[in-house]
Amino acid sequence: MRIAVFSTKTYDREYLDKFNVNESHRLTYFEASLNSNTTNLTLGFEAVCVFVNDKIDSGTIEKLSENGIKIIALRCAGFNNVDLDAASQKNIKVVRVPAYSPQAVAEHALALILTLNRKTHKAFNRIREGNFSLEKLVGFNLYNKTVGVIGTGQIGTIFCEIMLGFGCKVFAFDIYESKELKAKGVEYKSFEEIITSSDVISLHCPLTPETHHLFNTNVFSKIKKGAMIINTCRGAVIKTEDTIDALKSGKLGYLGMDVYEQEENLFFRDLSESIIQDELILQLISFPNVLITSHQGFFTKEALEEIATITIKNLTDFERGSTLENEIILKA
Repeated sequence: MRIAVFSTKTYDREYLDKFNVNESHRLTYFEASLNSNTTNLTLGFEAVCVFVNDKIDSGTIEKLSENGIKIIALRCAGFNNVDLDAASQKNIKVVRVPAYSPQAVAEHALALILTLNRKTHKAFNRIREGNFSLEKLVGFNLYNKTVGVIGTGQIGTIFCEIMLGFGCKVFAFDIYESKELKAKGVEYKSFEEIITSSDVISLHCPLTPETHHLFNTNVFSKIKKGAMIINTCRGAVIKTEDTIDALKSGKLGYLGMDVYEQEENLFFRDLSESIIQDELILQLISFPNVLITSHQGFFTKEALEEIATITIKNLTDFERGSTLENEIILKA
């Protein structure tokens, strides 16, 4: 099958080529993202393969349909960037990679916590400059702290288990409570209880209309003064402007982000020689208690292998007319 692969980097090509056994599919790579302005690149193809920041709205889908695209293969778990209604109306299948090393994202959330807390990134830079002072590097013990987890899907579950291992008191909020986590010592609480009692709050929920800007001025006003918030799920779960206000007031003590509300204009690119026009990200970068990584939580060898393997399988199953195990189907 002829497949146009968008938003690709060297690692995407390396792993997709590796698992495209016997070159069963003809993969053509584009660095450009897929949106309504780049759909002309899909002419002559039967499928498109996209990533988190490609914009597959109704306008894009209309043009994909006109160009003969039959399936959209996501190289990720989230699908909030795809208009599923429009795809269904055009009879275009949408498949995804539902899980790819959830350990990778959970471990990255921990890395953000430890780095922010113990300030190892600052210590590293100091030592390189010959500064061996410990001034202003004081942190806190994670042991016996209360960690609130919003969302206990695969990633949230693993994160809970990691924090239990640190001797933390772990509270969780999810529509569906896990008996297994309860048996291990996780306590399910109301959202209100979690935000008011947690020293660290880690977000592991999907982006839905209900979770869009879930963390806003109202929520920040209720958190413990000096609390830490870690976001490795989707940027728009927190309202950036309100987060900045909470940082300025000192109510929010630490912020670790691997995702950002407007990341499609920034992440996965080298902008070191550019003038960044995003005022909000520039403000966030200026805070000494903010740590931002550019959506690298998933970025491990194991995860890349899983993404490539499942993506190729999804496309092969479609070509063969087999059951699409990872199809995203609209709920009635």
